[in-house]
Amino acid sequence: QVQLVESGGGLVQPGGSLRLSCAASGMICSSATISWYRQAPGKQRELVAAITSGGSTNYADSVNARFTISRDNAKNTVYLQMNSLKPEDTAVYYCHARFVGNYYWGQGTQVTVSS
Repeated sequence: QVQLVESGGGLVQPGGSLRLSCAASGMICSSATISWYRQAPGKQRELVAAITSGGSTNYADSVNARFTISRDNAKNTVYLQMNSLKPEDTAVYYCHARFVGNYYWGQGTQVTVSS
């Protein structure tokens, strides 16, 4: 049974940083494409960043150069380092995995950027 568990969300001031974690079980992160999505109130869920099994990464234009996605194979965990946070980054952030033709979602973690 595949499970994705996000953590690391919280309240941060504009300009601050947070690191989100997505811990996977029942699958191997290094064999999957792992993505971070976010959904703000009243908006559609959008792709933020992704990392493939080969280690290639891509980012939404709105977060490029501020966010970094990475993977720790030993911990079977994917991270999203978020720097220079802005109020418009406020959303629930979800981890998503595409693994062996199947798709999985985590439960989400709230990120609020506010002074």
